[in-house]
Amino acid sequence: MLSRIARPAAATGAGALRRGIATSAQNNAKVAVLGASGGIGQPLSLLLKNSPLVSKLSLYDIAHTPGVAADLSHIETKANVKGMTRDDLFNTNASIVATLTSACAKHCPEAMICIISNPVNSTIPITSEVFKKHGVYNPKKIFGVTTLDIVRANTFVAELKGLDPAQVSVPVIGGHAGKTIIPLISQCTPKVDFPHDQLIKLTGRIQEAGTEVVQAKAGAGSATLSMAYAGARFVFSLLNAINGKEGVIECAFVRSDETESPYFSTPLLLGKNGIEKNLGIGKITSFEQQMVADAMSELKASVKKGEEFAKSFK
Repeated sequence: MLSRIARPAAATGAGALRRGIATSAQNNAKVAVLGASGGIGQPLSLLLKNSPLVSKLSLYDIAHTPGVAADLSHIETKANVKGMTRDDLFNTNASIVATLTSACAKHCPEAMICIISNPVNSTIPITSEVFKKHGVYNPKKIFGVTTLDIVRANTFVAELKGLDPAQVSVPVIGGHAGKTIIPLISQCTPKVDFPHDQLIKLTGRIQEAGTEVVQAKAGAGSATLSMAYAGARFVFSLLNAINGKEGVIECAFVRSDETESPYFSTPLLLGKNGIEKNLGIGKITSFEQQMVADAMSELKASVKKGEEFAKSFK
């Protein structure tokens, strides 16, 4: 699953999505959803169709997109919807991402590329290598969407402290799988404190929240609705930044010099050209420092796996 944003994607925190939907935008953005017929793609497309930031919404998948597009086109918002299909079947997300990003590199090399397809820790390196092959690589415009980790962290902290989730902001750095997901509770706004045993439990819940949903659905699905929400939140933030809004900050998995891993998620200041500034890790506790250290071997291995796949992909 990936979104492609072309210039005619703010607010930060849990209220960003609602503000993105309600905001009038002067610019007319063209957004494409690749994988639009799936469990994440359909609700994500619905949220995008409902936004005044989007003027043209193109839906792509291997099947069923004309029906999804027809359904969405009845909604009374301005975005024009077009559904398209391809008959190719792909065996793995790696080959899907490599194929689709190759098409993006050829046909819309200046677009902002937002990747949801897991494993994000590998699919972002794949995307980067594909763009390099085509000679159009710009690391400021390629994002691994890790927003769901932030959304979950905000929600879980708010539940424990009796706060409004829309007013809670927890940076989550690292990667987008298991122990590479590193919530920085010490940097939470508003400031919160937890006993160490509760902090360990909270961190584990954030890291394994996807499994929690799979188990709750009794194996009948994964986190599709919350992922669609998180994907839309990131896209709206990026669109707002493209439209000139200042101070738009979101975490994303990107090319980075912050750690030993060549890709790493940290808070990013977004702007008209994508990443304006990597805000880095900041001051963290010894507990969080240890999580960063523990994540390195897995992160580097996942990155290497993605790069090697892309180099051999034809």
